[in-house]
Amino acid sequence: MTSPSSPASAGPSSADAVDRLRPRRSCLAVPGSSPRFLDKAQGLPADQVFLDLEDAVAPLAKEGARHSIVDALNKGDWTGKTRVVRVNDWTTSWTYRDVITVVEGAGQNLDCVMLPKVQDAEQVRTLDLLLTQIERTMGFEVGRIGIEAQIENARGLVNVDAIAASSPRLETIVFGPADFMASINMKTLVVGKQPPGYDADAYHYILMRILMAARTHDLQAIDGPYLQIRDVDGFREVAGRAAALGYDGKWVLHPGQIDAANEVFSPAQDDYDHAELILDAYEYYTSEAGGKKGSAMLGDEMIDEASRKMALVVSGKGRAAGMRRTTSFEAPEV
Repeated sequence: MTSPSSPASAGPSSADAVDRLRPRRSCLAVPGSSPRFLDKAQGLPADQVFLDLEDAVAPLAKEGARHSIVDALNKGDWTGKTRVVRVNDWTTSWTYRDVITVVEGAGQNLDCVMLPKVQDAEQVRTLDLLLTQIERTMGFEVGRIGIEAQIENARGLVNVDAIAASSPRLETIVFGPADFMASINMKTLVVGKQPPGYDADAYHYILMRILMAARTHDLQAIDGPYLQIRDVDGFREVAGRAAALGYDGKWVLHPGQIDAANEVFSPAQDDYDHAELILDAYEYYTSEAGGKKGSAMLGDEMIDEASRKMALVVSGKGRAAGMRRTTSFEAPEV
């Protein structure tokens, strides 16, 4: 394993040029062992598709699933989607072969590798080193393939700050609720639902802890799945909780959840329009023509640098979602 100061963990310079903030409102899970699902996923409106080699694939089917995923990445049409493969975690005997087979076979058509059950920073650094060796061997651009780290137990959450700082390849921190609930002996069998007997939000600390670590290192934060796939209203409720905190997206396990995720993690049209107006107005009022003001009025609202920062968040989410503004800023007549 590499140390934080080693070339592999420090990351090649080309990684710095990669856009790590991809749209991830909806992250669709697809079993790597199902050719039918691999084919169907290509036509669904999810921002991200992750082809799974872990929990969704039986042990005897994992080797075949690797090759099915390689074929799907190389031959399929994934236009407009972030392409991710979730490998098995480092405590299993499958991980290294998952990474080698998939990245050597389809690395040029792969955006990220998702590592589940991450417990410490060294596990991410080890994946970083293995990816670097494969890229150099295959002649791929070194550092282009990103990493998604999934937090699924108490040890991973305790170490999440170090995990978030572990590699320049890291793009997201993902909450894995089912395994996490089991790891802390939470008294419920319904993933995402509040456990009986606890009146407050049992997930608030976990979600905020992950979010703070992610934002400290300019990473995205993604909420995990809601297993009641036919309960779209329940999905919206749980997704809305994560979106309200500032999460960038959520896993979807069924096509019926995709539209709800895309809607929940996109700003409302009025909010998007208002954010764009704030940015235009602030740019004008701080300019020579606008009087070089540090603050100004936009209608009945005072705007300043803090307003600009908040507006950038909303406008960024709207632009990533492909939204179009319906209003425009008009400079006041002098």
